[in-house]
Amino acid sequence: MHHRAPAPSRRTLLTVTAAAAAAAVTGVTAPVAQAGTDDRRLRRIIDRMSLEEKVGQLFVMRVYGHSATTPDQADIDANLTEIGVRTAAELVERYHVGGVIYFAWAHNTRDPQQIAALSNGIQQAALAQPTPIPVLISTDQEHGIVCRVGKPATLLPGAMALGAGGSHADARRAAQIAGEELAAVGIRQNYAPVADVNVNPANPVIGVRSFGSDPQAVAGLVAAQVKGYQRAGVAATSKHFPGHGDTAVDSHYGLPTITHTREQWAELDAPPFRSAIAAGIDSIMTAHIVVPSLDPSEDPATLSRPILTGILREQLGYDGVVVTDALGMEGVRTKYGDARVPVLALKAGVDQLLNPPKLDVAWNAVLTAVREGELTEARLDESILRILRLKSKLGLFRKAYVTRAGVDRVVGTAAHRAGADRIAEATTTLLLNEDDFLPLSPVTHGDVLVVGADPASPSGTTGPPTTTLATALNELGFTATALSTGITPTAAKIDEAVAAAAGRSAVLVGTYNVSATSPQRALVARLVATGVPVVTVALRNPYDIARISGQRATLASYSWTDVELRAAVRVLAGRARPLGRLPVPVQHADDPSRVLYPVGHGLSYGR
Repeated sequence: MHHRAPAPSRRTLLTVTAAAAAAAVTGVTAPVAQAGTDDRRLRRIIDRMSLEEKVGQLFVMRVYGHSATTPDQADIDANLTEIGVRTAAELVERYHVGGVIYFAWAHNTRDPQQIAALSNGIQQAALAQPTPIPVLISTDQEHGIVCRVGKPATLLPGAMALGAGGSHADARRAAQIAGEELAAVGIRQNYAPVADVNVNPANPVIGVRSFGSDPQAVAGLVAAQVKGYQRAGVAATSKHFPGHGDTAVDSHYGLPTITHTREQWAELDAPPFRSAIAAGIDSIMTAHIVVPSLDPSEDPATLSRPILTGILREQLGYDGVVVTDALGMEGVRTKYGDARVPVLALKAGVDQLLNPPKLDVAWNAVLTAVREGELTEARLDESILRILRLKSKLGLFRKAYVTRAGVDRVVGTAAHRAGADRIAEATTTLLLNEDDFLPLSPVTHGDVLVVGADPASPSGTTGPPTTTLATALNELGFTATALSTGITPTAAKIDEAVAAAAGRSAVLVGTYNVSATSPQRALVARLVATGVPVVTVALRNPYDIARISGQRATLASYSWTDVELRAAVRVLAGRARPLGRLPVPVQHADDPSRVLYPVGHGLSYGR
């Protein structure tokens, strides 16, 4: 593992100047050269590239392992099975990939210093290529329920929580904190913020990943986050164009169809993307969805020239990088085989091909399409120029490496964590408070049982929620104990919770996406029947309150990472005022046409 930034190859075109070497690692770089001059320099690099290097530059690929050169044997085996290479360095050497995406499950993100060393190892391999070009390293660090880099990095509220807070300044600050920490470990493209408008409560894939259901409110928060990320030297990526907010199918597992008319699309789905473009967004991610009103061929948007070139490029005037959603998702593979998908995506107007299931199949398919004349080399050059422009804007040609000192100075600092706590505090939403039951006092309701769902940590480093809630209560002077009952509590577990509630001052129940048939409903009902006061906190979707009754109070936290749960406990205990307001409506469970709690609903404590 490299602990010190290795020296670039002598033959590299990417000489690191003394001034750039002294620049801060947080993305603060010297002004980019005048655009025309820069383009001429980048075109000269493109002219020197072989066709194989050009094809590789279009791909952003996963790779297993914590190190670019010495991963664990299990990760070597996984790489050999899935990609045909042993390591990240070999991936870059063989396929000349222009990007690498990090995942926790691929063992890329153990801790900040390790991530930085992995990033440097990948860049060292890239700069040793015949045409040395830095890699654009990316990840999905949306925060909230989608988070690849965990503690000790700062964890922040997700999109719907920020929507409940409603503050553009907080949304921008959250993105800047997140961006500074990503840049410090070498991740310079983040697949956030989500620009989807969540108008369908049954949406299985977006939900709290969206800022809300109001297009203008979402548009303002998207723009704020774009500015925050890009101020920190990280390329923001609005997703999923042309809008994934009104689907009842998860595109990871099927191909959703959006039935919006073109007018509805313009009114509901387009505003956040227009706002992102106006804010100078660096990249936009496509959606594997069918929108017949925008493209009657019913090809997924990722493969649709009318949508990506006709609407995004020509109508909306966007000339930045377009990246596909992951090409291993079922939504993009339903209609065409894995060898056709990357070629069709490029023909549609895409620049970056993200994470194909079989890189050799996809890479060779593009190579063959150029050699046989289906794609021109000039078409590849268009996309490569956009990708290189972005790498140049980010300063990667001047400074590809990060430093250990930069990681220590930036990642998980006390100031960043305090900022996250303050932002989270303003997002917790009090939906119900019968007879002003909240806030709780340790004097009158000191003995609290915490039960409920314990969904897996989004980053692998937080929770479990029941323990986090109980610990936070104990720190505020309560005597709290945790009993995990799960997302689908059994009859025996419900009996155990009811027995444990006897004699307590209150029970706090963490609910998780409660459905009509969920046994979580029986858990709450049985606890209410004990006579012990019950408070619920919706750990994910705020819609849970429509399916449970009898509780004295309900809070919504919009995610179950520690920062949001601790903030909810501070509100519960009166250490903070509830300031959040619903960014989506909650409808009656038995009659979705009737609104139970409208957008903007949120209770406060007395004057």
